[in-house]
Amino acid sequence: CGRMIYSADRQGKTGKKKAFLCVSMVGNLALLGVFKYLGFFTQTVNSVFHLSIPVFSLALPVGISFYTFQTVSYVIDVYWEKVEPERNILKVALFTSFFPLLIQGPISRFGDLKDTLFAEHKADLKQISFGLQRILWGYFKKLVIADRLLVAVTALCGDPTAYSGAYVLLGAVFYAAELYADFTGGIDITIGIAQVLGVSVKENFIRPYFSRNIAEYWRRWHISMGTWFKDYIFYPLSVAPWLLKLSKKARKSISDGFGKKLSVYVSTIITWFLTGLWHGAAWNFVVWGLLNAFFILLAEEFKPLSVKFREKHARLVSGFGYRVFETLRTFFLMCSLRILDCYRDVAVSFKAFGSIFTTNNWGEAFSGELLKLGL
Repeated sequence: CGRMIYSADRQGKTGKKKAFLCVSMVGNLALLGVFKYLGFFTQTVNSVFHLSIPVFSLALPVGISFYTFQTVSYVIDVYWEKVEPERNILKVALFTSFFPLLIQGPISRFGDLKDTLFAEHKADLKQISFGLQRILWGYFKKLVIADRLLVAVTALCGDPTAYSGAYVLLGAVFYAAELYADFTGGIDITIGIAQVLGVSVKENFIRPYFSRNIAEYWRRWHISMGTWFKDYIFYPLSVAPWLLKLSKKARKSISDGFGKKLSVYVSTIITWFLTGLWHGAAWNFVVWGLLNAFFILLAEEFKPLSVKFREKHARLVSGFGYRVFETLRTFFLMCSLRILDCYRDVAVSFKAFGSIFTTNNWGEAFSGELLKLGL
């Protein structure tokens, strides 16, 4: 389809070019929608309209979110003329199905991967050695750290009535460590396998827990996902004619400042709504995504005050102590948002979070109870 889009453009047939793009996008996203979101959508419709439409639970193909995003990015990049269309369908198939990337990513772009993936490779003992070490490190993180922490996380989140207050916060911290070890361990294995084969894959994490604000965090965590949503959802949305027109009306009818921000804010909310849905077809992920949008926009609103504070207290904010404060603040904010992922239920998650401030059981938690959780 990417090849047909390119050919149509070369012939000056913009209509055909858009038609091929639409066919490819609908085909890719419809498959993802049917397998991943049909059940969630049906349940939501039944709940809202008090209907009893049968809910079909389909087996989710392994890695469908990752390779769907890769194929969509390829087609859009061809449409935008960022990459030349690949004439060899087997090479496109290899790009789409390169096995180390299928389960956890990174979500690679055709322009980034094609040269290293399609090139001829000779055995390089040094690269093979480094690749095997990276694989071993990844398995250590997954099997030794993540799987051990998961036992405690499962116990803490499995019974929110018994484990409230301090246990909720500790569970969120354990989950942050477990998720990081599991996810980055999987990426280490992916990059290591690719390195053994002579294929270069971009890093997907850059010490995210050392971030000093939420925007920086998302530039360091699951980088390929963040840049995908930014490039293919946020930027196109923010310059969409309908949204620019809405912003123009808002500048006239409400205020100039509000109108200028409107397109960015609407694009941010929609992007994070879709990011939440991409993580899972459930309301806890939707709320998680929208809360990320809320805190990002809140930080944007308070940016002028932050700039004034930094200018007034330049010595303080440049010090080590303040950097530690910002890092811990960001870490615990992200842990708090992940409580929605821990309990997988919006109401239970908010109730558990509230208990951190209403239940005083820190002494009990550190009296040896944690050691009974399988750690």
